[in-house]
Amino acid sequence: MLQRQALIQEQRFRLSPQIYQSIKLMELPVMDLREKIQEELEKNPALEMLEEPATVSLDENYTSRKDDDDYFTLGSDSSFMRQNGEEESEEKRRFLEGAIARPETLQEHLLWQLALETADNDVRRIGELLIQNLDEDGFHIEPPDLLLAGEDRAKTAEAMALVQSLDPCGVCTSGYQESLKVQAALLPNAPPYMEAALDRLAALERGKFAETAKELGRSEEEIHACFQRIKNELSPFPGRRFAGEKTRYAVPDVEVQRKEGEFVIVLNNEEIPVLGINPFFMKIAGEKNGRSAGGSAETAENRQADARNFVQENIKEARWFIQSINQRNHTLLRVSRAIVEFQRDFFDRGPKYLVPLTLRDIAKELGVHETTVSRTANGKYMQTEWGLYELRYFFTNSISGAGSEGSRYSKEGVKEILKEIITEEEQRLSDQELVGLLARRGISLARRTVAKYRSELDLGSSYSR
Repeated sequence: MLQRQALIQEQRFRLSPQIYQSIKLMELPVMDLREKIQEELEKNPALEMLEEPATVSLDENYTSRKDDDDYFTLGSDSSFMRQNGEEESEEKRRFLEGAIARPETLQEHLLWQLALETADNDVRRIGELLIQNLDEDGFHIEPPDLLLAGEDRAKTAEAMALVQSLDPCGVCTSGYQESLKVQAALLPNAPPYMEAALDRLAALERGKFAETAKELGRSEEEIHACFQRIKNELSPFPGRRFAGEKTRYAVPDVEVQRKEGEFVIVLNNEEIPVLGINPFFMKIAGEKNGRSAGGSAETAENRQADARNFVQENIKEARWFIQSINQRNHTLLRVSRAIVEFQRDFFDRGPKYLVPLTLRDIAKELGVHETTVSRTANGKYMQTEWGLYELRYFFTNSISGAGSEGSRYSKEGVKEILKEIITEEEQRLSDQELVGLLARRGISLARRTVAKYRSELDLGSSYSR
């Protein structure tokens, strides 16, 4: 084998740092973009914030509410002024306390009850450890055997039984099955066969009451009544009502407004600061080199040249960053406008009129690549009169799975129609009956597809409904 030098000509496409930055900015939702702008402001001294989005503090909000009442303090009656000041102070205190109020946690609720129980110190201490070891559902995070390895077993069992009996009962268990059994044991007037019925809960959920009644030696009416009590009086996740909602705020990037019968698309600029170039940097970049003789003058000139190069490089990056943000906003508006044109029935009449739409349709309309549309729609939200929707929500296949070239009914639109039928049903409809009702509307679906859509909508079967 001989190694020889050879010349090979080939084409390669490499992304410059500026183009890569532009692509990344294209993907960012409005709140992430604001954080990125803040990072760039700290990194690039040539970039300057010309106008910051307005923010209002609690004190400012309260002060603005009191401005209309300030003239009351101008009276000559000192007692009235003192009384009015005390009332204002009390009102402000209530306002601030209400503003920072938070719901009670599961641990706080249980610890408060435990403190009121008549138990010895060891049992109370073990109970506190067990409570702090609970997740938001009320179940053990770490196995109690490991958590309380060195504790007395009798006192551990007493503490666990005590915590399980607190409100909400059924916490401090390993899972929902044990929790339901603990709740059943504490349920007043519970039938003696309820625990055995809980072991056959899967069969009961499928409506197999006759089979379960035969296995337990009870009548079908008794088993059905027992199952209704399980559904109405027991909770598989007792701690969730104290968990609260972990709110993830979705800020709309664009808003569609109806004005004089036409749809107007408004970009959300309230969260994005206005950027510009620092005037001092522009002044330095505009200065010309002066010629001086001598070594010291030459050294100073070199330093000035280095400083000027630094300034010019930062100005170049700042301009490109501002241009990338403008390009992002321009592309987002174009994509949003195309979505509104394709989905005009949705914006006119509601979600169930959503038609099939693909990324290719929008890309072809705008003359861009599909990946550009995908990056623009990813993670961004649109505020409509029907609610807040992610831009990707408007891209949906037809029920025949052939994109926008298949059926005129989109998957999401059919799901909305199915949800409407189930919500307004007077009697529990089976999946096969739902298939028949959809067919009357010209929507042909298999029973398995209806069951799949119903599951995605988090709607139970006819038995559970």
